[in-house]
Amino acid sequence: MQPVPGLKVIESCLTCHLRAGRLFCDLSGDALAALEKIRETSVVASHSTIFREGERARGVYVLCSGKAKLSTNSKDGKTIILKIAEEGEVLGLSATVSATPYEISAETIEPARLNFISSRAFMAFLNEHGEACLRVAKLLSNSYQSAYEEIRSLGLSNSVSQRLAKLLLERAEKENSGTAGNQLRFHLPFSHEEISQMIGSSRETVTRLLSDFKNRRLIQMSGATVLITDRRALADMVNS
Repeated sequence: MQPVPGLKVIESCLTCHLRAGRLFCDLSGDALAALEKIRETSVVASHSTIFREGERARGVYVLCSGKAKLSTNSKDGKTIILKIAEEGEVLGLSATVSATPYEISAETIEPARLNFISSRAFMAFLNEHGEACLRVAKLLSNSYQSAYEEIRSLGLSNSVSQRLAKLLLERAEKENSGTAGNQLRFHLPFSHEEISQMIGSSRETVTRLLSDFKNRRLIQMSGATVLITDRRALADMVNS
């Protein structure tokens, strides 16, 4: 397998430095060794489709490196980005466990390394390893809670500007965990169209609001790099 510039090299699940803190990957030695035998590793380019909404579930994908956007489409063709999956997350889990079509689409937003486990092999693995089965139950519960919080947040937000401010703060705080200052710098690798799909708005509205935030000196932008210059003001906007 050819190395991809900027992509973390992970040769084995047994020696992966990302295991700690990853609910599914941080298994005991026996379970992890069994998982190692049934996985198929691949490296895919940015903007590659992992699976599409409505397709028969072939199995699960562990996102070892990179990021992916998870989205769904409405009947009128409008796309909504539900989540940005980070390294260590398992994609296609609920569809594989329930033997139903994928309920969402998954697409990489940067070069990614994936471990694929077929449905048959995955279900046999869960049947043999109770520890892994419990982890999957917890992951599905966490997914439900996250979906509930997202729906609740969208429902309670009074304006698109609140949702945009919340998105910027969440991305910034994710990259700057533990930072208490009023300024945060972070990478925002999304187009205005993608941001609009994440907050349920239009590309034109996102462009206008980002310009407004800059004029009010709440943020500064240089390409995909964003500097939140007034974290407290953005937080007040979200909570107003």
